[in-house]
Amino acid sequence: MLNRVRRIRGQLESIEHAIEREADCSEILHTISACRGAINSLMAEVLDGHIRFHVVDPDQDPRSEKARAAQELIDVIRAYLK
Repeated sequence: MLNRVRRIRGQLESIEHAIEREADCSEILHTISACRGAINSLMAEVLDGHIRFHVVDPDQDPRSEKARAAQELIDVIRAYLK
């Protein structure tokens, strides 16, 4: 996760520099879009971990109804954040 955060920081700095040098709007928007995608991926990863280790007991049978429901929720969140 730290690598993701560092990549996002670099993207934000790139946005800042592009604005400072008055880059073309399309370049800035493209970089913002990439940053948003990286943030969404980070969000999905953190939510995945939270659901697996705080909502569903990680020692529970992975084939249980609760575990399947948790996986369905994770899949929906990941699809939404794409």
